[in-house]
Amino acid sequence: MEIFSLKNKVAVVTGALGLLGKQHCKALSEAGANVIVADLNEKECIEFANSLTTESIGIYLDVTKPNVIQNLKNKVLEKFGHIDILVNNAAINDMFENPKAALEESKFENYPLELWQKSVDVNLTGVFLCSQIIGSVMAKQKSGSIINIASTYGITAPDQSLYKDRSGNQIFYKPPAYSATKGAIIMFTKYLAAYWGKDGVRVNSLTPGGVENSQDDFFIENYSQRTMLKRMAKPTDYIGALIFLASDASSYMTGANLIVDGGWTAW
Repeated sequence: MEIFSLKNKVAVVTGALGLLGKQHCKALSEAGANVIVADLNEKECIEFANSLTTESIGIYLDVTKPNVIQNLKNKVLEKFGHIDILVNNAAINDMFENPKAALEESKFENYPLELWQKSVDVNLTGVFLCSQIIGSVMAKQKSGSIINIASTYGITAPDQSLYKDRSGNQIFYKPPAYSATKGAIIMFTKYLAAYWGKDGVRVNSLTPGGVENSQDDFFIENYSQRTMLKRMAKPTDYIGALIFLASDASSYMTGANLIVDGGWTAW
């Protein structure tokens, strides 16, 4: 079906070496796009880009640094001459270095300002900067699709009971920064869609549910019971939604939030 084809398109994926980032890159490449694999480890980006089926390149990217994003933009335009798709996937999901201290540190009352600021810098300001610098190319060429990766926790509050073990002990709390930044991403998506609609740039967000990735058994069980489909997502469960948003199949869709969460937010 030609409307799903991304042949001759150029797609930039931030946070490309993450669990979902790699799946995004593979899916875009298999649909025909030349993919820019962008993340903090340039060597790994290059190696992964070389494994894709289309002409793809790996580039170092720190989404918090405008000069680094400008450098990526310049390199891509020098090689391909255009940028058609931007997947704002880079994000921080708090990990606490000391598991024994995680419960106390993750409490809202104790949550460190530096962790809040780091999440805001990457999850929100990073999306703003990449959209501003790379999206401006799309606005000039009068076409493009920006896909911002949000989260169910940007729509609904975290269910803190998920983080209790089988004995009912709270292991840690889902911190506030992730929810706050992901919620902001959904609103930023609407803003940008309205601003650039006249220039042919479509801006949508994709809200994925939790992905099974070697978490504790009690968490997988708790999470699965909370979804209508009674399971966590597989890393490949978002491929169809991503290609839909990137391609002409969604040519009349902008300012929307596409939710793929196993029914999590529908209760």
